[in-house]
Amino acid sequence: MSDVIVRDHPERSRWEARLGGPDARVAGYAAYRREDGRITFTHTVVEPEHEGAGIGSALARAALDDARTAGLRVVPQCPFIAAWIRRHPDYADLVDAPSPA
Repeated sequence: MSDVIVRDHPERSRWEARLGGPDARVAGYAAYRREDGRITFTHTVVEPEHEGAGIGSALARAALDDARTAGLRVVPQCPFIAAWIRRHPDYADLVDAPSPA
């Protein structure tokens, strides 16, 4: 997917994927909350016409690579991000351990 552009939009608290350039329509996004050295991914959406095209994977990879670079721990509340990490165990070290009860 060479024409996918993924960028963080902190003012919207989400990573966005666009096809065809920065002014193109949003094809998908990964929403998050960032606080206390952690980033919690809450929801991922890919527009139906783009499902199966690798948009979700591009979002996950960009967001998790950025979390690693920023030294953030990841809380994958979003089922898509959680499943993506399970399929890509080289990102498992980013996952924040659950708090003790």
